[in-house]
Amino acid sequence: MRKQHPIVWRAIVTVVVVLVLVGGLLAAIMLGQRTLLYFPDTSNPRTVDGADDVSFVTADGLTLRTWLFSPTVEPRDVAVLFFPGNGGNRAGRASVAHQIAALGYTVLLLEYRGYGGNPGKPTEEGLALDAQAAASYLHDAGFPAGRVIYVGESLGTGVASRLATTDQPAAVLLRSPFTSMVDMAKALYPVLPANLLLHDRYETMLRLPSITVPITVLAGSADELVPLAQSTTVADNAVSLFRFDVVEGAGHNDPVWGSAYVADQVDALARAAIK
Repeated sequence: MRKQHPIVWRAIVTVVVVLVLVGGLLAAIMLGQRTLLYFPDTSNPRTVDGADDVSFVTADGLTLRTWLFSPTVEPRDVAVLFFPGNGGNRAGRASVAHQIAALGYTVLLLEYRGYGGNPGKPTEEGLALDAQAAASYLHDAGFPAGRVIYVGESLGTGVASRLATTDQPAAVLLRSPFTSMVDMAKALYPVLPANLLLHDRYETMLRLPSITVPITVLAGSADELVPLAQSTTVADNAVSLFRFDVVEGAGHNDPVWGSAYVADQVDALARAAIK
């Protein structure tokens, strides 16, 4: 019986070790991928001036707490449902909510499950239930879908887009939208088989054809997280694009996104969509 050459054995062992390491890495990504996608601040923030503590119950039985901002000038009888990104909690969106309320809008900040002291853990399906519960809350408060503007930022654009296909609002504003989470993963981790691994996909591009209301898309030319090309693709494929505005030099989390600039964009969209 012929003996295998030592070099052959070393090659075989090396291949086996590599396969085990790669398999372990892929398994770790499969099991822990949501810790790479959601970055909640789980603390329950202290209520800020101008906000009221409100709560509503999701279809799977979670009670979510968040803030409702009332208009600080003559009300326009229009509500804004704000879908945050994947980090922090509602305290980080208070500034933009104040700015929008100062133009006469009621603003409901959607605090997702697992964020801001809320129970549960974030998943795409879970956030969809949170969004549905928030829309129902506004409806019960006197704001039917035709008098509501959806405003999503980053990850929230995927949540807003999904809700808009079942509960179509008057209009939608998407700030730093991506085409899908698979595309985002490919951009950030090009060596990984994202299409095979990802649980939460946020397929915005697949949902765009069903959203026929006016859409505003905002993006930063220096966004270091969501490629400008993806936001541009979303704008190019919006059925009823109202406006596509690129803020020169703006990064993903720059102060401009919490300023009067966003409020002015919401106001322009609302006035065009709701007579």
